[in-house]
Amino acid sequence: MIEIRTGIGTDVHQLSAGVPMHVAGLSFPDETVGLVGHSDGDVACHAICDALLSATGLGDIGSIFGTADPQWAGAAGVALLGHVVDLVTGEGWTIQNVAVQVVGQRPRMAARRAEAEAALAQTVGAPVSVSATTTDHLGFTGRGVAAIASALVTRGLKGEDSSLIR
Repeated sequence: MIEIRTGIGTDVHQLSAGVPMHVAGLSFPDETVGLVGHSDGDVACHAICDALLSATGLGDIGSIFGTADPQWAGAAGVALLGHVVDLVTGEGWTIQNVAVQVVGQRPRMAARRAEAEAALAQTVGAPVSVSATTTDHLGFTGRGVAAIASALVTRGLKGEDSSLIR
């Protein structure tokens, strides 16, 4: 029997001066503000973590990487994501694909979308699509950045059969 599951995840972080900007596994050194968080604030990686954990029933990012745990303080979003991928695959799940949308005025993602997709896909081990949108300075995303992700995972396919869904 094949199990097919989907999951969703969201994350938000506030913008602040003097903090490096990291989104979708990339650094944006020309940004004058970055995302405040216990780790590097990478909303895209965090949302993908929650989507994968949601799909597999393994909890959420807060239960895995609590802010009281100093091990993950300042950690790169891709390091958190890599750890979640190990947890998910360790339970026998195969990640089929992930989609993530970054919502905010900055950083500008269009010119680096392919680079972000490649970086995230390398960490996830499956195709990752990245999109971005703004809310024209309305609401929170005028002061922060959000991300929404979905993930498709399967379990029960063996060997070469694991790519049948792709």
